Amino acid sequence: MRTLIFLFILFSAKSYAGDLPIQEVRRLYQASANKEEISIQLISILEKNNEHNNPTLAAYKACATMMMAKYVSNPFRKLSYFKGGKQLLEKCVSADTENAEIRYLRLTVQSNAPSFLGYNQSITVDKQFLLHAVYNLKDLVLKQMINSFLKDAK
Repeated sequence: MRTLIFLFILFSAKSYAGDLPIQEVRRLYQASANKEEISIQLISILEKNNEHNNPTLAAYKACATMMMAKYVSNPFRKLSYFKGGKQLLEKCVSADTENAEIRYLRLTVQSNAPSFLGYNQSITVDKQFLLHAVYNLKDLVLKQMINSFLKDAK
């Protein structure tokens, strides 16, 4: 209940996703792994973002969209959510190829996607990219997130 009240206040205060701090987007994204409502809210507040105006926020929207597949039972809807998010995420990577956060998001998705979906072709490339890029990151929270994921990765 506290989470819902917090989200209501947060979304009431922030009418445009561009005003939402990246730390809050990251927190909501992590919480969306366990709650469908948070995934829906995150997609909604990031709606205006795309690969052209903000590739990083659009990548979070893409990943939250793919995560929606977890919450539906219809296999066609599952695939639709996954394909839509995948398409947007790939556009975000293409729009900003040197963005470590977008590459990190793609790596986390590809590492956790079921193998039968065939979305795992960039795992090695993204790992190598992140291993080199992490040292130059100024965002210490992002740096810690990436290091933690790479440490726990297979």
